[in-house]
Amino acid sequence: MRCAFSSGRSPPKRKDEEIMNMNRKTRLLAQGAMICALYTVLTYVAASLNLAYGPVQFRFSEALTVLPVFTPAAVPGLALGCFLSNLASPLGIVDWVFGTSATLLAAVGTRMLRDVKVKGMPVLAPLPPVLANAVIVGLEVACLSEAGVVGWGNFSWAAFGAGALSVGIGKLVVCYCLGLPLLIALDKAQVARRVLEY
Repeated sequence: MRCAFSSGRSPPKRKDEEIMNMNRKTRLLAQGAMICALYTVLTYVAASLNLAYGPVQFRFSEALTVLPVFTPAAVPGLALGCFLSNLASPLGIVDWVFGTSATLLAAVGTRMLRDVKVKGMPVLAPLPPVLANAVIVGLEVACLSEAGVVGWGNFSWAAFGAGALSVGIGKLVVCYCLGLPLLIALDKAQVARRVLEY
């Protein structure tokens, strides 16, 4: 008797496995879109209060940077949300590139630190957004001229230190005073397990 799978190919997936994989992909896409929309709206709220762009930033949306702890969909969701938010930035394309890069790097870092826990909580999860934004956006601010043009010729260590410090403090306040309590609340209420499971 000849085996139906002797051609070296693996057996075809069962229909229910295909449906489960499709449902998982759909769920991740929906989660990413939801996080993107929330980030964008919260950033525009901060922008209406003049807190979203520039060397001093208190974006309420940065509290959401803890969400990669719960789902990988938060990584592209946060990056795309940052990009869409930065479309309104007075710095234009410079902020689209630097800000989005910082948020993407931060989200990946948060995802990587999700299992580093103290007393059962990933207390280091808010740290990557603080560090990534301090360094990358601090560099962006340090390279700005008074006319708003970015160039390496404008760079100074003093401007970098001041920019990194001001951006870092703003992110530290938002990520640890809003983000960490959000992470704890979502975890304790088990909302994340119901809404953000994948």
